[in-house]
Amino acid sequence: MSENRGLVAVVVVLLVALVGVVCLGIGAVVYCPTPGSVCSGLFGASAVAQNTPSAQPANTQGQDPNQNQSQNSQNSSSSAPTDNVLRLPGGSGGGGDPPTLDPALTSDVESATYIVEIFSGLVGFDRDLKIVPDIAESWEVSNGGKTYTFKLRDNVVFHDGRPVTAQDVKYSLERAADPSTRSTVAPLYLGDIVGFTEKYTGQAKEVEGIKVIDNHTLQIDIKRPISYFLASLAHPTSYVVDKFNVESGEQPWYLKPNGTGPYKLTQWDQGQMIVLEKNPDYYGDIKPQIDRIEMTLGGGSAMTRYENGDLDAVRVSIADIERVSDPNDPLSKDLVVEPQLSTSFLVFNTRKPPFDDPKVRLAFAMAIDTEKITEVVYKKMVAPATGILPQSFPGFNPNLQGIKYDPEGAKKLLAESKYASGLPDIVWNTVGGGGAAGSDTQAIAEMLKENLGANISIEQTDWATYLSQINGTNIDFQMFDIGWSADYVDPHNFLGILFASEIDGQPNPQNWSGYHNPEVDALLDQAGIETDLEKRIGLYQQAEEKILADAPVLPITYGRDYWLTKPYVKGAFYPPLVIERLKYMSLAK
Repeated sequence: MSENRGLVAVVVVLLVALVGVVCLGIGAVVYCPTPGSVCSGLFGASAVAQNTPSAQPANTQGQDPNQNQSQNSQNSSSSAPTDNVLRLPGGSGGGGDPPTLDPALTSDVESATYIVEIFSGLVGFDRDLKIVPDIAESWEVSNGGKTYTFKLRDNVVFHDGRPVTAQDVKYSLERAADPSTRSTVAPLYLGDIVGFTEKYTGQAKEVEGIKVIDNHTLQIDIKRPISYFLASLAHPTSYVVDKFNVESGEQPWYLKPNGTGPYKLTQWDQGQMIVLEKNPDYYGDIKPQIDRIEMTLGGGSAMTRYENGDLDAVRVSIADIERVSDPNDPLSKDLVVEPQLSTSFLVFNTRKPPFDDPKVRLAFAMAIDTEKITEVVYKKMVAPATGILPQSFPGFNPNLQGIKYDPEGAKKLLAESKYASGLPDIVWNTVGGGGAAGSDTQAIAEMLKENLGANISIEQTDWATYLSQINGTNIDFQMFDIGWSADYVDPHNFLGILFASEIDGQPNPQNWSGYHNPEVDALLDQAGIETDLEKRIGLYQQAEEKILADAPVLPITYGRDYWLTKPYVKGAFYPPLVIERLKYMSLAK
């Protein structure tokens, strides 16, 4: 899924983390704190002796790069507040309003950061990012891996105290499949359920493969045995919502959500603050310890507020990275750098001229020096991407050369294309609030002009609108930047979700570029049902090589996350994808 800082998410991601680079995506099965460690043990992938990246550096667009240099770091407050209140920048650290809090519509990290705390599903991820029971206390798999029978806990209640039953789970899953909900992400995570497509396309009133056995037992039948089904079921699209809450007439209903998660939404002042409060009836084994969490959505420099003691953690931007990385700066002791399972991309819409010609797409990709962008613009906060799968991700190919910077080769390819006589004007769409585009966007546009003579204009859009315009199968953008953060640790989450031309016979709404290669589709289909791990990885790597040769996207960076956290905040951690994490945190008195 996407992540709105790096996508994501994965997901990156997800995250509006880089100037002009957005990531979508959330969640993952395994957290890789060191390359090849946990991923190798749980998935069976070989260790990769490289850094594991994820979300990109925090957005610095419109900031004065020297705005925080005059702050006296030694004045940074290190004593815990007297009340049991945690103060954070909004969402994933960028501080903006989430586009939605409707689980069925979740396609970005910013939204998912709140949703995983307010709602919950049949299964989830623990702190080590292993799939664990959640609302379901257990499950059995039968019928050759095609039938899942879930036994629900008997102590799960909504925030208003009403008990959760199997009927609530069925309602929630079928609501995500209902065409009136207009979820563009549901087919990606629930499309393997028998009868999902018939419901999604309006041909059936119910999803045939979802059956209530009794109040605490639910059966789900899928079309084929796939190894990643439980992981995809952990995506927020599957989370349980209260029918009476959704159909209350409140518009939008999620401004007063009746969830089941460890925290309740009690306040949302648009552009100012979101407040979450502890759910005293939470059923989980690990109970939330902090009474109130205030998430600031605006109000000036987050770094300044952190240094003044008004925030308990802050995401580090490019403007501040050199200062806080200096061991002589007192802030350096608060710094945590975490790998993220995300890749950022420049997308070429194959439905639109001139990117309907693969030679033009490859020429554009070869005309961009991603290593220089990473080193100069991003100050090495991220790593240059060589492929689609993030480093240390199952299936990551360390021998993959990727699309090499070759301006002369790019000119030659352009001369061989059907646009040899001249390129049309090109519009690059990106996220922004007006004013000058991000320095990364400007640098890449200048490279394309210098190396290929491309005339590129840049149009900026707010994040929520941008999301709505790229989620679907009728994308008008010629060229745009986005990112993806892992939802779960399987190559399908990147290669299948982003590049398969169809999902169960329907156009893939997450195939941003409109890419279609029958050979790639065949490889992805075969990999999805292959039980031999080594063969699966080989099939995905073949697909990745073919995708890069066709260049519907240019992978630009692999992400990392940089945070400052006050020493009195205990249990804070920054996983490579979005999971519920606030319940693990506490404040030292």
